[in-house]
Amino acid sequence: MCPYRLVLEHVTSRWGVLVLIALLERSYRFSELRREIGRTARVSEKMLTQTLQTLERDGMIHRDAKPVIPPRVDYSLTPLGREAAEQVRALALWTERRMGAVERAREEYDEARL
Repeated sequence: MCPYRLVLEHVTSRWGVLVLIALLERSYRFSELRREIGRTARVSEKMLTQTLQTLERDGMIHRDAKPVIPPRVDYSLTPLGREAAEQVRALALWTERRMGAVERAREEYDEARL
């Protein structure tokens, strides 16, 4: 698979989008991030972990593990991640604004196929 396409897939994945947009606001601990994303959709612990690891590997997320008891891990955006998150948020906002036009286009398409 083309490396550009793979990064695009990671950034625009269902959970990648939600993680990046959430982290634009502030850093989160794992459980806080899961709750924040849970406002929109239910994400399993496994999927969130995989998404965070993938985005960390791609240089989008910084994982800060503090050596305290109990362990504390905070997630935040890197400069590269912030840039990507801003683009993803812009697309999400555009989608929200233009949803009416998309729905009309779908209806017209479906009616023409009957």
